[in-house]
Amino acid sequence: MRNIAVAEIEDDPRAVLPIATDYPPGFLLGWHEHRRAQFLYAARGTMVVDTDDGTWTVPGERAVMIPPGKRHRVLMDDVQTASLYIEPDAVTWWPRSCVVVAVGALLRELLLAAVEFPADHRPSPRDDALVELLLLELAGLTPVPLHIRLPTSPALRALCREYLLNPRVEVTNADWAREAMLGERSLVRHFTRELGISPSAWRRRARLLSAVPLLREATVSEVAARLGYATPAAFTHAFTQELSMSPSTLRPTR
Repeated sequence: MRNIAVAEIEDDPRAVLPIATDYPPGFLLGWHEHRRAQFLYAARGTMVVDTDDGTWTVPGERAVMIPPGKRHRVLMDDVQTASLYIEPDAVTWWPRSCVVVAVGALLRELLLAAVEFPADHRPSPRDDALVELLLLELAGLTPVPLHIRLPTSPALRALCREYLLNPRVEVTNADWAREAMLGERSLVRHFTRELGISPSAWRRRARLLSAVPLLREATVSEVAARLGYATPAAFTHAFTQELSMSPSTLRPTR
């Protein structure tokens, strides 16, 4: 099924509904939720998934597992998706919060085959086996750390949301304390108590995550300079330490 809304087939008795959708650059899929669990795969492009408690960055060849009933929105950057909408009873092991995962060759081909099912599809034994194998593959996926949590405090959350839109290296704890009308020590104490990391560490992670979509078009050197790193080597080291992968692995093959 291609480019149809899941709401149009919500009552379909199949446990797994595969849908492929194409999105133009800069398309924002506003706040919504699904009754079913969602496996949202980016065959091309980059997605940024927001929930009330965090942000997940999903480059091409990765996917995000979204729990049923989880309110979220998605910023699409020239994305071609392959989604699975799954009855919760079929995936009782599904994670309780969003998780980004890498998608290997077998799972990718299974997804691309499944989304070719027509809307009025009546499954055959082969198709049932394909869906069963899909679910087995999903159950064995390993998370990759392409997310950042948000504070629960409205004032601190507002600072973080604003920073995610414009992650400037020159922003300091003093700037945030002034905006939140707190002392600098008080800001650090409240922030660390909520998230377990300091505001400066949070901002560093946010800047490195902002590099993920940039790496689709820009070189590592260009991204390093844009984010305020003195050398590409310094950026690569920080990126690898924070996100457990090299920035070069996110560069598209030409």
